[in-house]
Amino acid sequence: MKIITRAWLLLGCLTWLAMPVLADYRNNTPAQAFIEKMVLEHDFDRLRLETLFSKVEKQERILELIARPAEKTKSWADYRKIFIQNKRITDGVKFWQDNKEALARAEQTYGVPAEYIVAIIGVETLYGRVTGSYRVMDALSTLAFDYPPRSPFFTKELENYLLLMREHDKDPLLNKGSYAGAMGYGQFMPSSYRHYAVDFDGDNWPDIWNNTTDAIGSVANYFKQHGWQRGAFVTVRARPSAEVGELPSPIATPEYDVNHWRKAGFTPVQEVPADANAVVIRLDGALGDEYWLSFTNFYVITRYNRSAMYAMAVHQLAQAIYREADIAQGDH
Repeated sequence: MKIITRAWLLLGCLTWLAMPVLADYRNNTPAQAFIEKMVLEHDFDRLRLETLFSKVEKQERILELIARPAEKTKSWADYRKIFIQNKRITDGVKFWQDNKEALARAEQTYGVPAEYIVAIIGVETLYGRVTGSYRVMDALSTLAFDYPPRSPFFTKELENYLLLMREHDKDPLLNKGSYAGAMGYGQFMPSSYRHYAVDFDGDNWPDIWNNTTDAIGSVANYFKQHGWQRGAFVTVRARPSAEVGELPSPIATPEYDVNHWRKAGFTPVQEVPADANAVVIRLDGALGDEYWLSFTNFYVITRYNRSAMYAMAVHQLAQAIYREADIAQGDH
């Protein structure tokens, strides 16, 4: 039996109220194949999906943006300046103060320090102020059907998005997000939402768009489910030997312990557990190459965005917010 919810019934009714706006994806071959898949595998109504995709617009600007992400076009020195700024730090302290109870509960429940939850939201959306201006349907459809390098990934995200909207009886055309289709305070992709978003305030709806409590719980749950280690190090500076050879991928799973890296010529600048697994990463900083021993928790941050620079920005913003909050609040 077909599952038809109020939002999807409304979408069908609107077809009779006004002629659908012709758009790129009404007769797009990949879109038609996707519609067929959703009908056969998930029992969606074909006419309603046809109507929906007649209202979706291809966004050329998205194709321009996806081709040149900042993580691939900037040095660490320049990338860092975007996120480690006084205003982002002070705004992070205010966000912490405004959401102190939810952050404390998330830290206790999931083991993720409050400052890292705050930093993720600060890096992603400036604490909810910049959550994206593209319709999620437009973004995901553009990338699924007109960006071949990552079409399989975004096609799967589009599938998850439509399932998500049906599960929660929401109109898929209403939500806005980033150019990549990420949503809410923490910029969850639809598959991440379906796996990790939590109803942290108990109202039966994980609202990561408007509810900071749900957003906080969801970010913390994401970290925990990806292996965050309560109380463990994230990353520390390391002094290299005179010659540095080839290093592993900076976003690789840590496989060698600190003792291994000491023997390879990398000395941590502070005391860390000798048996803790880490990778050595190199970043092109303002004063030259920087070397860091990065542990499992750093790797977890890269599961949010597969970039060592991104993870380092989150870490350093978290540390700056923590120091500022300690001064401002005196109780953390």
